[in-house]
Amino acid sequence: MAKRPPHSAGPFVKPALVPSARPATKPATAGKPDPADLYAALDLGTNSCRMLVAQPKGSQFHVVDSFSKSVQLGAGLESTGKLSRNSMARTVGALKICQKKLRHHEVKRMRLVATEACRRASNSDEFLKLVHRETGIDLEIIKPEEEARYAVISCAPLVSVNTEQLLVVDIGGGSTELVWIDLSRVPKVDRPRAIMRLHTGFDSKDSEFPAAKVVDWISVPLGVATLRDQFNDVDDDGARFALMSWFFEENLAEFTPYIDADQVREGFQIVGTSGTVTTVAASHLGLKRYDRNKVDGLRMTSDQIDHVIQGYLHMGPEGRRADPRIGKDRHALIMSGAAILQALLRVWPTDRLSVADRGLREGLLYAQMSSDGVLEEGPY
Repeated sequence: MAKRPPHSAGPFVKPALVPSARPATKPATAGKPDPADLYAALDLGTNSCRMLVAQPKGSQFHVVDSFSKSVQLGAGLESTGKLSRNSMARTVGALKICQKKLRHHEVKRMRLVATEACRRASNSDEFLKLVHRETGIDLEIIKPEEEARYAVISCAPLVSVNTEQLLVVDIGGGSTELVWIDLSRVPKVDRPRAIMRLHTGFDSKDSEFPAAKVVDWISVPLGVATLRDQFNDVDDDGARFALMSWFFEENLAEFTPYIDADQVREGFQIVGTSGTVTTVAASHLGLKRYDRNKVDGLRMTSDQIDHVIQGYLHMGPEGRRADPRIGKDRHALIMSGAAILQALLRVWPTDRLSVADRGLREGLLYAQMSSDGVLEEGPY
């Protein structure tokens, strides 16, 4: 499915200008892998560098090690079109830690990918060479469609068997991916598996299994960092929030389900994956310390989410900075993320937004392990 860019994306670099991605890291051994082998997935985004090291376990996987750090790779990208030297240096430092972990665990099977910041920066090739020279890591720049696919399959376990229309939303630092999936023709018991089979692509293909239909998908070149940067010159906190939310909605005009958004949909569910969604969930629960077990899979209503967002606005910048539920790494980005979330719920209000503390990394791991045939009773 060829995806058109949103109509308001004029200032952004077109996909044709994305530097050629390096090939994915290849397995070091031939033949079918040992089920005891470790796998790794690294997601280098506009704001964060995150990695998981995991081992197949039944039809799932067990996380052996993890890493997450805010590197702000895309700082200044909105105004210069380039990755700054300071941003690249911070990111290389984080990637050196990742490389040490990969060596320590003797990981041979891995996908180490970069997303929107590297897709857009004019000096991405220079950055990739620097990373390889300093760390030995070969980063792979993936396309928006692939990023969206992996986010979708990682969220499949959170989809209700009663869901007929599904919207998966991945709010990143530099872009936001939306995928609308029609499950109405898939038997209820097969719906999660049908979603996970989308790892091969969004286009419908002949299959002996019931197929989930991707109605449309879009990658909006606005994430929590890039949207914030667009409105940095607006001093008033409330006005800046309103403008960000309006501007994001403007960028949804080319998304097919946006046209029919006023229709009441039975069996409709949103699954949201991002630091924004998990932070809002933690605030809703009143957590003083983040707990993934309480957040992942939590279901929230539009009213509950709006109540949290209004609370953020009432706090103001200083209050958000001091709020332990938001965290020091998230306070500067939470309102741009909340503006995106509010725009989505304004268009598609729901009492069934499922919070996913999972995303690209988990999808990359599932896809690798599935391709290697090391998952028991795998859905692919």
